[in-house]
This record gives sequence, structure tokens and C-alpha cells, in this order.
Amino acid sequence: MEPDFSKGLLTTVVQDAKTKDVLMVAWMNQESYQKTLESGQTWFWSRSRQELWHKGETSGNFQNVVDLTLDCDEDTLLVKVDPVGPACHTGHRSCFFQPVSQSKE
Repeated sequence: MEPDFSKGLLTTVVQDAKTKDVLMVAWMNQESYQKTLESGQTWFWSRSRQELWHKGETSGNFQNVVDLTLDCDEDTLLVKVDPVGPACHTGHRSCFFQPVSQSKE
């Protein structure tokens, strides 16, 4: 199976292959997907900068791809990685570190 890029960017969930922690969510287009396959490291499409983004290029916090899985609709990727350093630009291991307050009504 191949991703279906006909609808635009694919949501990409990045997971630590060893711990199973979700590290981040980003976007891939056809080009970043191909670069990920070719290089063995994650590449994404930055919606804010409107350019390709090689994870770790400026920080050194690369993500080495262990496995790629496509969902049943072919529009979401799960990328299992061996991370080199934190995934979050804040320095946290994962981008998911902020608890949400749940109001009780």
C-alpha cells in the first residue's frame, strides 16, 4: 500500500519504537515521504514555513526510522523511530507534556 496524497498533506504520528511514547505529530507531503524513505530519517512539510523540514537538521535531534505503517484510509502515517535527543523544540522528550484541565460541570 502507498499513502494517498491526492487529498493533500498526511497527518504523521511519530512514536518511539522502544517505549511506544507518542513523540510528535507533523505533516508529510509526497516529497517529504520520499525523502524519509530514501534517507531513513524523518522529513516533514512545515505548514508555517511552507518548506521541507528534516527533523534534527538544526538541533541534531534526528529521528531514525524503524518502521512506517499506513492507516486503513491511506491518509495517516505512523512512523516508529529511534530518536536521537528530544522530539520537541522546547527540549522535552515528547511534544505531549502539557496536561489539560478538565472542568467539572
